[in-house]
Amino acid sequence: MKARGLNALRGLRDELAHRAAEAEQARQREVAAHKEALRLQRQFADAVGPVHTMPQHSLAASTRAQPMPEPRQTVLDEQAALREAMWGAVNIESLLLTDDGLSFRRPGVDASVVTRLRRGQWSIQGELDLHGLRREQARDELASFVRTAARRGARCLRVVHGKGHGSPGKQPVLKGKVHKWLAQCAEVIAFTQASGPEGGAGALLVLLAGTAKA
Repeated sequence: MKARGLNALRGLRDELAHRAAEAEQARQREVAAHKEALRLQRQFADAVGPVHTMPQHSLAASTRAQPMPEPRQTVLDEQAALREAMWGAVNIESLLLTDDGLSFRRPGVDASVVTRLRRGQWSIQGELDLHGLRREQARDELASFVRTAARRGARCLRVVHGKGHGSPGKQPVLKGKVHKWLAQCAEVIAFTQASGPEGGAGALLVLLAGTAKA
């Protein structure tokens, strides 16, 4: 009986010693893993260098408004339609011959509108110079100019077509074409040759819709 008891105690002692050894080995593995993690952290810090936290008050807040979506295809379609209309002919009888040049007004627009336009009653809100442009370029530029001006609410424009001094025969190449193109712009209700200070025979003053009663 006594021998059996001693054997049992020895077995328990050995079991406890074995468990203690396993626990020590696990602790040593954890210590080693922690040291390795610290080593890697220091290695990373040395490679990156000093790091500073950005103060919150120095962050710039974006206040720029997002641009409105532009219906590009609609604009292109409208420009194409306007170019097509301006390419066609216009009845020259709808152009009114005055003492100082050709003028134009829509049916229903009083003749006094042209007189007041020539006298500078409306302030000029936009100008287009067609000097040096070929016919197709001038037509497209004029179409875009009138359409854009109407969209932004402009009412009185100046279009410079030149006096033709540098053209063959010293005859203005664009003058007559600009008259016809403007007469076919739906936005244009009247135009007249500019006064001397505004360009004289080399320019037109153009009135857009909505100003006849100004």
